[in-house]
Amino acid sequence: MSHPSSRRPSLFISACIWVTATLLGHTGPATATEAELTKIIDDHWQWTLAQYPERRLEYGDRSGNDQWTDMSLDAFQKRYEDEGRFVQRLEQIEPATLSADAQVNRAMLLRQLRDNLTEYEDGLYLIALDMRSGPQHRHSMIDTLPMESAQDHEDWLNRLRGLPEQLAQYQALLSEGISRDRTQAQIVMSRVPSQIANLITDQANESPFYRAFAAMPEDIDPDTRAWLQSAAATIIEDHVNPALQALLAFLESDYLPAARPPGIGALPGGKQVYSRLAQHFTTTDLTPDEIHEIGLREVARIRGEMETVIGTVGFEGDIAAFNAFLRTDPQFYYETPEALLEGYQAVSKRLDPGLVNLFGKLPRAPYGVRPIPDEEAPDTTTAYYMRPAIDGSRPGWYYVNLYQPEVRPKFEMEVLSVHESVPGHHLQIALAQELTGLPEFRRNGGFTAFIEGWGLYSERLGYDMGLYEDPYSRYGQLVYDMWRAVRLVVDTGIHYFGWSRQKAIDYFIINAAKSEADIINEIDRYIGWPGQALAYKIGQMKMLELRGEAETALGEDFDIRSFHDHMLGAGALPLDILETRMDAWLAQQLAARP
Repeated sequence: MSHPSSRRPSLFISACIWVTATLLGHTGPATATEAELTKIIDDHWQWTLAQYPERRLEYGDRSGNDQWTDMSLDAFQKRYEDEGRFVQRLEQIEPATLSADAQVNRAMLLRQLRDNLTEYEDGLYLIALDMRSGPQHRHSMIDTLPMESAQDHEDWLNRLRGLPEQLAQYQALLSEGISRDRTQAQIVMSRVPSQIANLITDQANESPFYRAFAAMPEDIDPDTRAWLQSAAATIIEDHVNPALQALLAFLESDYLPAARPPGIGALPGGKQVYSRLAQHFTTTDLTPDEIHEIGLREVARIRGEMETVIGTVGFEGDIAAFNAFLRTDPQFYYETPEALLEGYQAVSKRLDPGLVNLFGKLPRAPYGVRPIPDEEAPDTTTAYYMRPAIDGSRPGWYYVNLYQPEVRPKFEMEVLSVHESVPGHHLQIALAQELTGLPEFRRNGGFTAFIEGWGLYSERLGYDMGLYEDPYSRYGQLVYDMWRAVRLVVDTGIHYFGWSRQKAIDYFIINAAKSEADIINEIDRYIGWPGQALAYKIGQMKMLELRGEAETALGEDFDIRSFHDHMLGAGALPLDILETRMDAWLAQQLAARP
């Protein structure tokens, strides 16, 4: 199905109608077409849960706990056809016949579906895995699954039985990718064979996939426990390990030699694909050229602020020398993983008290701090966040990387924790999940430019929370802001302008004080996930712009709590719809002034 760019304005038109209705106070009664829209949204959600059984657990439904998502070529083709039919149904509904909220729902689901169609048409589903995602990480699901009963363990056993088929499906996707010139970068894929090899153990009970059976609840009958453990060992030895070995051999002999250079622009039509990815991840019409220039301007601005901080600490030397000092001086690092974890936990405890001055509404769901699993730590980033379960059965988790503590600086711990936990990802995502009156695809989903833009915006809120009092921590905040500005330059550089990996690494090292190990992992992440890195800075800049406009217009009447509550009050939105929403809020605030 074609996906012409001429369809894009419908989102803007819907947004304009929505803000007009909101400003006038006319949301309108439910109509027949609105009932049809609700049915389409409900049908699509049920379809989503059927297609992706892993997601059901978020809602307390364990019916999918023994299944994997079908990753076959036929399944992708069928999903493409199904999503095309959903688009046709949505396009038959005239936005003007809908209430304001319904118009937003229609526009957002249409955007999501059209982007999915484009991704399929561009063949991106054939670039099926990288060092950070893929079946080699399936064992980490154990940390999120309920392992309380014999049935829970039997469900995982059934998933292990089905794992060889899924591994074969991934191999088929990658093979098709070779034949259609849709391959992952060789530098990214070169990390994957060792990840798979590490899963193949001589003893089944040492396999990461066996971990669920190593310490089972005492109330499970001993005979049942023994049977489950024996069955798991047999499946791992006779089926999972051989399937992993087959995928490993395929990657080494067939895929790696066929893999591409770093930039996706090296593939046929790759520059056009990247331009579409840039628009997808930023939810804007910005071109790679425009994004690259924005990045260069932001890098220059932040360098100026960095030089000011360097002057306050009395360091003699330029930014490069100061960054080298921060990377190598032992005072900035913990000596052990245990001490590093305690440091993160201590920082996190200091965050909550500062939230009440910035937000009128806080989430009910708690969060905790956990180490990134040892198997993943060497090849992943400094930290990441896992959202809580919708049904409240699992808290949010802020995962921190304890691998090589000598490269994890203390001065970045405050800003990192603000981004990943509160008021960053946990606060925003948990609040979205607790919203009422929204379709599920909005409560438990969203747009990267908003989600990651909010995380980066939140880093600035650390000043309002009494953080960054130490000049090195303030420099750490600037390092993180610079990190995201650099992303705009190197991501477009690699994928659109043909930069080499080393050129991107060198540019990063010159401009940010992150360790070389972190920088290499980051650059390889951008190589493996074209365009995603653009969302952070573009989203943050839009949110800062909206706040600046409101502060200027309202002066002393500006209420930061009300502003934040409204910004977060509709879930993660595309940036154009966010701007429309906040413009309407500002107009209402101005109209209410005496």
